[in-house]
Amino acid sequence: MKQNKFGELIFEEADVCDLVMQDRAVESLQGLIVDATVDMTQWPDTLDPIPEFLQQRLHNCSVPEFHQQNQHTWHMPQEYQDLDIAEHVLGLCETQEQLQRCGEELLLYQERDLFDLLRYLKYLIDTMQSNCVIWGVGRGSSVASYVLYKLGVHRIDSMFYDLDVGEFLR
Repeated sequence: MKQNKFGELIFEEADVCDLVMQDRAVESLQGLIVDATVDMTQWPDTLDPIPEFLQQRLHNCSVPEFHQQNQHTWHMPQEYQDLDIAEHVLGLCETQEQLQRCGEELLLYQERDLFDLLRYLKYLIDTMQSNCVIWGVGRGSSVASYVLYKLGVHRIDSMFYDLDVGEFLR
């Protein structure tokens, strides 16, 4: 954080991330002035090396193990951690066909131990909506998931386009 010639505090992106990770209320972050510029002449020097303890963690485990270890450090309010995501998604269904599709997909997500990811996506979408953040229509193989459509991650109705969830969860 630095101060400009007018006495205003200018926050770096890292400062804002730190405030968010400290669970500061969004209201307290409104009106912050953030400097998001990058000095390209200093580019190689701006990249911090990966800390030694993290390098060891990266080399001593597989990618799935790394993700599993770090899922517990995601910033997510307790109400989302406690959310029965299967019940929530099924509650969003309006027809038997939607219930059937979501049920099948949820079993695939459960087999892959991805319910924490679905909870986090629910939290992320709710946070973006409450802060008027606009995100894309949908991209790549994720649009094959009807569960992600029901959660609002994307806006492509995979049942309408007869997309196979196998395209996403390979």
